[in-house]
Parts: sequence; structure tokens; C-alpha cells
Amino acid sequence: MAGKKRIPIEADLLILSFLGHFAWELLQAPLFSSFDGTDHFAGVFACFQATLGDLAIALFAFWTTRSFTGERNWAADPAARAVLVFLSTGLLVTVGIEFFSTEVLDRWSYDARMPRLPILGTGLAPVLQWLFVPMLVLWYLARLHQEGRDP
Repeated sequence: MAGKKRIPIEADLLILSFLGHFAWELLQAPLFSSFDGTDHFAGVFACFQATLGDLAIALFAFWTTRSFTGERNWAADPAARAVLVFLSTGLLVTVGIEFFSTEVLDRWSYDARMPRLPILGTGLAPVLQWLFVPMLVLWYLARLHQEGRDP
């Protein structure tokens, strides 16, 4: 692949994250009572908006990890500590947003079927989302970028 120009790793991160997070948002929608009575298009649009927030979290977590590692292309061969920083950052931001959006701002609400974390009451589905989707994204990013390391 020498001489072949790659798109920036952040672009791949956003593309892969969009696919995973949008699918997850659509699948977990029934666990939110705020979707009750919402028509199909409005529900899909709400999931799209939530996905844009997920992309912002992913980019923030990526750049936080970049600051921690000092390497732009850290995801090409991620060390365990880098993965921990990436996932921890995303989880902390997600739990914070979920808590404030459900408990303080009342922007959305969980259905009774949504399992919740003790103490904070944050929904388990959004927390699991920030474990499974980013792990798949990191796995695929490493496959895409191992050969051509960016400075």
C-alpha cells in the first residue's frame, strides 16, 4: 500500500462510529419511553441526532487518547492503556450526559424495560453501547491503519 493516500484516521473513526452508533440507537429506541407515540420518521431523526452526539463523544475520546499517548495514529496498534483511556473517556461522558438528560434536564426518559445502573440510574443500554461499538471501531481502525502509520 506504499504511496496510497489514506483519509485521516479521524474520518475513518467517524464513518465506522456512525454505522455502529446509528444501528445501536435504532435498536435501543424501544427502551426509551420518550419514543412512545412518536411517528417513524421523527423516531429515526431522533436516533440520527443521538448518533451525532455519539460521534462528538467518539472524537473527543479519540483526541483525549491522542493527548495521552502523544501519537495521532495510536489506534493503528492500540496499547491497553490507550484503549482504557478511550473507553473510560467515552463512558464518563456518556454517563454524564445520560444522567443530566434524564434526571436534571428531562430531555428523554427510560422505559420500565431499560435496565439501570445502581446509584445514578443511568440506562444500561447506553453504557453497553459505549463498550461494544467503540471496541468494534477500534478493532477495525487497527486493521485499516496498521500498514500506513500517520505522523
